[in-house]
Amino acid sequence: MRFEANTLFLSGEITRHTVSGFLTQLERVRPGQLKAIDLAEVEFIDSAGVAFLDELRWRYRSDAPRLVNIGDDISDAIETFSDSAEPISGYPKQENFIVKIGSFLTKMADTFVEGLYLFADIAFWTVHDIFSKKGQRRGSVIQQSLLIGVDAVGIIALLSLVLGLIIALQSAAQLRQFGVGIFIADLISISMVREMGPMMTAIILAGRSGSSIASEIASMKISEEIDALKMMAINPVRFVVVPKMHAITICMPLLVTMSILIGIVGGLLIAVTYLNLSVTSFYNQAINALILKDIVVGLGKSVVFAWVIVAVGSYYGFQVKGGAEDVGKATTQSVVASIFYIILLDAIFSLIFYFG
Repeated sequence: MRFEANTLFLSGEITRHTVSGFLTQLERVRPGQLKAIDLAEVEFIDSAGVAFLDELRWRYRSDAPRLVNIGDDISDAIETFSDSAEPISGYPKQENFIVKIGSFLTKMADTFVEGLYLFADIAFWTVHDIFSKKGQRRGSVIQQSLLIGVDAVGIIALLSLVLGLIIALQSAAQLRQFGVGIFIADLISISMVREMGPMMTAIILAGRSGSSIASEIASMKISEEIDALKMMAINPVRFVVVPKMHAITICMPLLVTMSILIGIVGGLLIAVTYLNLSVTSFYNQAINALILKDIVVGLGKSVVFAWVIVAVGSYYGFQVKGGAEDVGKATTQSVVASIFYIILLDAIFSLIFYFG
């Protein structure tokens, strides 16, 4: 122990065996001189050591010294054993730019590895349960299909119709100037099949079903239902996540197909009313514009987007620790992350199929 510049520097261990010596040495320190207690060199502290710090702060209560440079272990011990109501303050630890980058990259690597393990577990049980019905909840896939697919039909149909009308209306004004209004059928059909149908449906499901998946699993984690499943030798991933994966894999292509058709109908309405095209000419032009590759790409992307929604929602749900506030945070994070990955994957697929 040493006293310099109105600061008491403590070192080593502060335990019931050493506090008496510290108190003896402190007798020559006048009350007005002690402004701070530096704990940077303290290796260990027990309850007697915490009581010693409380005694110092009580002894000089008119001008109580601050505790500074507190390590994590020391801080935990003080919070556990201290009966002082005064908050513990310390000099903020300044991390340089390199350390911050390293911490961020380390956290990203840990997140990637944990997500990879979870996705591998989901993928294994998803394929396994296709061929084996043993241990599955009866009717769980149908129940999830109703929640994920059927309940989303209305909002997806409405937005698809509006989207088709908007794209067609914005394009028709330009095409009409050059007398090529018939090509509105090409524009609407290709854009809805390859891009707008799959991506818009995925974004809606990410906000609707992805948030539901994350909040359900997070609530089960908070209420210790996940731990209860493990105690009963039931795999939580297989019991909770796999039925959702099966359901969304079935429902997503159907919802995207519906979105594409309704979006094209929206374009047809503009073509007939604004460009004076016939239904037959619009239909023939749209069919001739599409090839099998367009349909395969659109439906293939929709399935990948569906897997991303379930995987991301499940990951953030299983990561929750704390209370109800953390459930809300996990739900928000899952929606944001799902939409980000959907747009990122859509851009990657577009580049691959464009250059391919």
